[in-house]
Amino acid sequence: MQADTGSVPVFILCGGLGTRLADGSDLRPKPMVPIGNRPILWHVMRSYAQFGFRRFVLCTGFQSDSIKSYFLNYHWMNSDFSIDLKRNTTTVHGSHDEDWEVTLAYTGEVTMTGARVARAAARYLGDAEHFAVTYGDGLTDANLLDEYRFHLGHQKVGTVLGVHPPSRFGEFKLEGDQVSEFEEKPEFEDRWINGGYFFFRRDFKAYLSEDDDCILERAPLGRLARDGELRTFRHDGFWACMDTPRDRDELNKRWATGDTPWLGCEP
Repeated sequence: MQADTGSVPVFILCGGLGTRLADGSDLRPKPMVPIGNRPILWHVMRSYAQFGFRRFVLCTGFQSDSIKSYFLNYHWMNSDFSIDLKRNTTTVHGSHDEDWEVTLAYTGEVTMTGARVARAAARYLGDAEHFAVTYGDGLTDANLLDEYRFHLGHQKVGTVLGVHPPSRFGEFKLEGDQVSEFEEKPEFEDRWINGGYFFFRRDFKAYLSEDDDCILERAPLGRLARDGELRTFRHDGFWACMDTPRDRDELNKRWATGDTPWLGCEP
């Protein structure tokens, strides 16, 4: 099935406070927390870009100026350059290869996820028949082109990436009081959770509200599921969400060793 990913807008939720990562000294929004030498937001966008997605709408809120500044200065921050101070001229050496169209959409300071998507879509969905939604803090090596093709094929309104919930604790099986099997961080093969990578038909706008308290994961997706209009694209591979300092540190360890499955290549 033909899938023109280049015309599909990708709405990325970038407006939350990220309080679980706060240590009192870092006031940046969570999507701007670095993994290696780039903010995790860049990693999310790069994951899409490798499958041809290039239109990004960043739904900003808390500390939106830091995200605006990053992209306004993207050319300089990602290239070598020389400055002739006397003549006030700048020469750029080389360039980045991101052929992206990035829209910064301010959606409010305390707005919930569903309202952020609703407000940004009202302004920037245009005449697109399909759009993607994701969070600015989750990474995966799922084939997003395959997920989009799956979405186009089933004719329902929405598709959600289904992933296995990672365990944060060691688990073991017992036979009486005898431990018969032990695994430090098992994956649950028969359970699925929201992996945070969605595709929707434009009809999904009717399920959303621009009211501040509209939470994407509650009424909109709940009603979509009850209407039989939500399908799951199952993914058994890598998935990680940066909720805690421990999550951040684990992703940075992966970057440092070149273990970056969400990029499909080494950094």
